[in-house]
Amino acid sequence: MDKAVLVVRDLANGTEILEALDRANLSVRVAVWAYLNEYPDWRLMLASPRFDEVGLRGAFGMVNDALEAGGIPDEKQPSIVILKMSDKTIRDLRKMYAKWKGVEGRNIGSQLYGSRFIEEAIAYRIK
Repeated sequence: MDKAVLVVRDLANGTEILEALDRANLSVRVAVWAYLNEYPDWRLMLASPRFDEVGLRGAFGMVNDALEAGGIPDEKQPSIVILKMSDKTIRDLRKMYAKWKGVEGRNIGSQLYGSRFIEEAIAYRIK
């Protein structure tokens, strides 16, 4: 199956979503558009210590509340993957890119991070 192409519209939408999460003070440390082998489409992968505090269900609630408060309609909300800060994929991404200047917009795919092979990925933030 051919994978869908991530387009400029999606990248701009991701920026808008991250801004809404920032306004909600969710302390997102990792935000990456990723095409993972385990899903048939692109996902916005997020990690935050705040998400770890409330668990997965609570984290999705926080994200939904932030997007609603940010005026982002359902049709502009992408599929989201939330991972713990302790997840090996997140730890590997942070180890490799957290100190880079200008990681935003960089293609960081075609690589194994933790136990996940990320076919393609565009970074918004890794710190």
